[in-house]
Amino acid sequence: MKKIILLALISLTFSVNAQYKKHKSNTKKHKKVTVVEKKKVVYQVFTRLFGNQNTNNKPWATLEENGVGKFNDFTDKALQEIKNLGVTHIWYTGVPHHALVRDYTNIGISNDDPEVVKGRAGSPYAVKDYYNVNPDLAVNPAKRLEEFEALIARTHKNGLQLLIDIVPNHIARKYEGKNNPKGVRDFGADDNKNVEYDRNNNFYYIPGQAFQVPTSDNYQPLNGEKNPLIDGKFDENPAKWTGNGSRLAKPDINDWYETVKVNYGIKPNGSKDFPELPAEYAKKSYKEHFNFWKDKDVPNSWKKFRDIALYWTAKGVDGFRYDMAEMVPYEFWSYMNSAIKMKNPNAFLLAEVYNPNEYRNYIHFGKMDYLYDKVETYDHLKAVIHGKTWPDGLTAIQNHLSDIEHHMLHFLDNHDEQRLASPEFAGSGERGKPLMVISTTLSSAPTMVYFGQEVGEAGNEDAGFGKRSRTSIFDYIGVPSHQRWMNDGKFDGGQLSESEKELRDFYKRLLNFSIKSDALMGKFQEIQTVNRNETANYGHNVYSFVRWSATEKLIIVSNLSPDYTENFDLKIPADVISNWKLKDGSYTINDQLYGSSAILKVENGVGVVKVALGKSESFIYKL
Repeated sequence: MKKIILLALISLTFSVNAQYKKHKSNTKKHKKVTVVEKKKVVYQVFTRLFGNQNTNNKPWATLEENGVGKFNDFTDKALQEIKNLGVTHIWYTGVPHHALVRDYTNIGISNDDPEVVKGRAGSPYAVKDYYNVNPDLAVNPAKRLEEFEALIARTHKNGLQLLIDIVPNHIARKYEGKNNPKGVRDFGADDNKNVEYDRNNNFYYIPGQAFQVPTSDNYQPLNGEKNPLIDGKFDENPAKWTGNGSRLAKPDINDWYETVKVNYGIKPNGSKDFPELPAEYAKKSYKEHFNFWKDKDVPNSWKKFRDIALYWTAKGVDGFRYDMAEMVPYEFWSYMNSAIKMKNPNAFLLAEVYNPNEYRNYIHFGKMDYLYDKVETYDHLKAVIHGKTWPDGLTAIQNHLSDIEHHMLHFLDNHDEQRLASPEFAGSGERGKPLMVISTTLSSAPTMVYFGQEVGEAGNEDAGFGKRSRTSIFDYIGVPSHQRWMNDGKFDGGQLSESEKELRDFYKRLLNFSIKSDALMGKFQEIQTVNRNETANYGHNVYSFVRWSATEKLIIVSNLSPDYTENFDLKIPADVISNWKLKDGSYTINDQLYGSSAILKVENGVGVVKVALGKSESFIYKL
């Protein structure tokens, strides 16, 4: 996950030729219509957990004990409520068939060894078969692909686009492509296993050594439960490198031992064994990237993952979230992403990248649309709410990434991170509000919300393999706050407390404003520095900035303190007033969250707004 985002100095517009129907006389001419891009909002759902109504929540429980959500739980009503929250894209996390501990041999699926599965329900990032979906998610597991195809159609019918995961860096230790399309060879089927590395091997090997199951005094598979496959052995000879890059035949218990690393033509010494993109391709289009690779000989793994992505694209999947993308060379991403864009130019391609030094390579060379803004904006906001720093540093972050700010997706919650409302983060959904306002409005990049975040889900459960503060991705478990909103499948919030209803209403107001605002796709300027230096009573936990377009001007000010109110005269500096072409006088400005108003007074070319901020309160004032 990583980093940051920034300004929003680019008013992104693009022109498309819209051809009107011609009259019989053929006198109608083509007209150019300007379509203005608006902010996108991604709603991440952990598919296995979303529809689960079971509240048992026993650690290490079976599916029968704790329940599981299904594709069919995403009803028209559920999808409409998600869309009405202010969502444009839904990311169905954990859809591809991954390793899990449950018997599906009656439909031709082999059992997975619990010693190479994390938890009981299994990690969604240990994919076992890329051409089918998780059988747990289907009412009829034998018809699981058909049920997901119906969900694709239902999602589109309700006005949403959808993403699924692709995990190119690693696959399940026991990968079995039993649903491969005609002509598709399984991973590793043609590998030369006698060598550590071969360019066209799908895996790296440890010749002469068999895989050994990792051990630990503090961990037992299935928490010590008896299982015929738990015998201290897993048949893999020669051993393969582990997903996180471990070259040990017996990986450490903290390694990604349930997965094996995929070989993309990176030699064991780190050098590249494939054609590299010329420097000028940083500025070239996806079509030019696609043409570059047409006559190039590339490693076999590249072709396999390209074909997987195109398979799901053909089924109507609108984009992908790429796990640990920086562990795979950006040349591969150029190859695959350009192929996807040739089929769907509007595909939404989101990557988990944590190294700021590599951001531009993955955006410009890798043709990624968006990267996680984890390391800078997310981490800084978390540090502020923990009292470790002040929000001022957001300005430097934005300025540093101004050239790629549109590509840096913002979030405060996802399946990897501690829940925003958990004691380990903000402590409550209410305390997270100003962070959410800043995260959503700071840049032109998309915003992401994790299901349950909007009702203050705190992730308090000990699920078994997964522990509290994060909603477990490894276990069968319920999500209490989300279940109260789900209200036995009515999806009407009927069991929410008043404070949970109010929090969801806040998210609905904020997100719906964001996807309609022109200014949030326009320019950014911080007004933090001038107010920090010159404004009396401007608290250390206040952050302010302005956003604007030709049609909309916004003043955004937040109090990140959950303990103190703030009262001050917010200064709008002369260069902003000049850019906005405001004359001296008084202007009514209206908050876009709850409708209160204030007065912007401009005297001698400088503006002032009297601001009274409650604890954890924000205003989005529109001129």
